[in-house]
Amino acid sequence: MTTRRRQMRAVAAALAVLPFASVAPAQEAGWHFSPVSGEGDRAALGCAYGSTATSFTCLAVRCEDDFSTGLYIHTSRPGGDAGRWRLTVDEEQLELTAVAAAPYHAKVTDGAAAGIDRVRNGAVAYLHPLDGAAVPAEAIPLTGSFAAIGGALYYCAPRVPTSSASSAAASSSAAP
Repeated sequence: MTTRRRQMRAVAAALAVLPFASVAPAQEAGWHFSPVSGEGDRAALGCAYGSTATSFTCLAVRCEDDFSTGLYIHTSRPGGDAGRWRLTVDEEQLELTAVAAAPYHAKVTDGAAAGIDRVRNGAVAYLHPLDGAAVPAEAIPLTGSFAAIGGALYYCAPRVPTSSASSAAASSSAAP
């Protein structure tokens, strides 16, 4: 067997295995589509410098099922992420309140709109818990947050069953 033929077989074997390789979801620094299961392109996740799959501090901006926009806190700190937080973006401080919620650890209920605006348009964010344990890392770079959040919200589409959509279209065309 020639060397060229062996090389071709090795390449073919590698390509045959490639579809079965899975990518492990990780919380890596910077902004990107969320790797959390089921989120796909409906959420942008931004994590602090030095974040890993086991030690992370992240913010998520997500298109909710009702098409509103949600801000989530997602960290690896013990005790969960519900509670009071201080978000500092470019030396401007916001107080946030978060409650335990899926698919991330806590959803911001008070201060979310202002927080999303600052995160989209800022340079760096620092997330400090006012209650409970400290976070593993604080500085979340906001480079690329505007594009990542805009992309996540752009791809947010209604989850309407096909039969409901077609019956709604039929009823609207039948109206005078």
